Amino acid sequence: MPSDNKPDKTNSQEPVAQKSRNFSNQFALAMELPFVLVAAVIVGGLLGYLFDHWLHTRMVFTLLLAGIGFFAGIRDILRRFPGSKDGSNRS
Repeated sequence: MPSDNKPDKTNSQEPVAQKSRNFSNQFALAMELPFVLVAAVIVGGLLGYLFDHWLHTRMVFTLLLAGIGFFAGIRDILRRFPGSKDGSNRS
């Protein structure tokens, strides 16, 4: 316990560090979200293509699973935003 009444200098750096950490988290999230959506559609489409090729059907499963992949990608993007309705409050 210090005997003088000088203010602690470690608290003065916290707002700057918190601001830069918040910016970097938002930037990382913005760079990640397009890849999440595209990857979900591609994985769904590829699985659908494999099912269509295996079952000798027209592009039924390709379109169906690509649509499900699009829905899953949108759902994952909405889940990653802070304050989403699923109960997780990410910072």
